[in-house]
Amino acid sequence: MRILLIGFLMLTLSSCVDIFDEIILHPDGSGTYKYTVNMSASKVKINSILALDSVDGKRVPKLPEIKEKIELYRSKLEEKEGISNVKVEANYDDFIFKISCNFDNVADLQNGIREIVKEESKDKNDPAFDENWLSWDGKILTRITPNFQSFIHKLKAEDQEKLKEGKYISVSRFDKPVSKCDNGQAQISPTKTAVLIKSSTYSVGTNPSVLKNTITISN
Repeated sequence: MRILLIGFLMLTLSSCVDIFDEIILHPDGSGTYKYTVNMSASKVKINSILALDSVDGKRVPKLPEIKEKIELYRSKLEEKEGISNVKVEANYDDFIFKISCNFDNVADLQNGIREIVKEESKDKNDPAFDENWLSWDGKILTRITPNFQSFIHKLKAEDQEKLKEGKYISVSRFDKPVSKCDNGQAQISPTKTAVLIKSSTYSVGTNPSVLKNTITISN
């Protein structure tokens, strides 16, 4: 997931990656977004990579640079309109990274992330920047994963296999019960107030549509 704030770690340190994203949405469109990257299963490999100057001719960033980059993303997100309470938890022993924020409405969340990714992107004209990744009309939430050009085909076969071992879990939570959703892989919780989709990190990276979902809330 290149659009997310610490996704650059996946690009640099190809390994087994578990990702958890969660959106908590209230009827007025405000809410909380949480995103976790867990690479603890590959911490030995990551530490060995960090000890190198380069891999396959590409420079490996040092740990202080990674810390600086994460802080840069945090501060940039906090400056965006409609975004508040941005928090980052970074565990550099087990390589687990968590970021969360509150938003006034889903448009502010989308625009804030879009602006940051566009600032960091080499291709400012990528059509994915014109997509609506989130929409909410008070009753229906639509979520998609932007289809940026995949980096996965550039990875070694062994690294692609590692990504296949990783899990991607996406959760949407609401104050009112869910009446239906259109993704056949989605699971509605027993309380009817949450929807979960589980896939592999590899599948999401190669076919973002596996997370596409339209969720309708009961009146």
